[in-house]
Amino acid sequence: MQISIVYDSGYGHTERLAEAVAEGARRHPGARVNLISVRDAGSPWELLEASDAIIFGSPTYNGMFSAKLKQFFEDATKPVWHDLKWRNKIAAGFTNSGAHSGDKLNALVSMALIAAQHGMLWVGLDLKPGNSSSTASSADLNRLGSWLGAMAQANVDEGPDVAPPSSDLQTAAYLGERVAKITARLHAA
Repeated sequence: MQISIVYDSGYGHTERLAEAVAEGARRHPGARVNLISVRDAGSPWELLEASDAIIFGSPTYNGMFSAKLKQFFEDATKPVWHDLKWRNKIAAGFTNSGAHSGDKLNALVSMALIAAQHGMLWVGLDLKPGNSSSTASSADLNRLGSWLGAMAQANVDEGPDVAPPSSDLQTAAYLGERVAKITARLHAA
């Protein structure tokens, strides 16, 4: 089972999330995981076509995913879309911004819509919102309360060696593991 993580990272925070998603996916026996930065030259189309799942990640800038990921979706995936080569592949997404909201939901909705246009099957989180009661904590999984994908928040004055916090990285790893489990279940069918 092959899982590819296609991501963009402007300052390194989203790359840390991509690594956490990969770590989570690797927890499932038999999962082979590829990290693919859209900032690298070219896209490994054969690898993506051979993937059983593709997880997309990007920082959220002004309520949307990055221009580099947009370029990947709009320009680079046109030949893949034409023949629906990603039909029935599992898809998921993750994002990060400096603000607690930062309109990250819009970035995830946009990723899910593009995945739907490719005929992909979107997987979200099955976690209730963390940090949502007086007895909860910012160390809870899903502390930002997303169902559509993993959200993270990194303070703008902290580098990727400090932010995003551990709970957001653990939520990203949970998403990766969930995608691997669902992909394996569909593979067995």
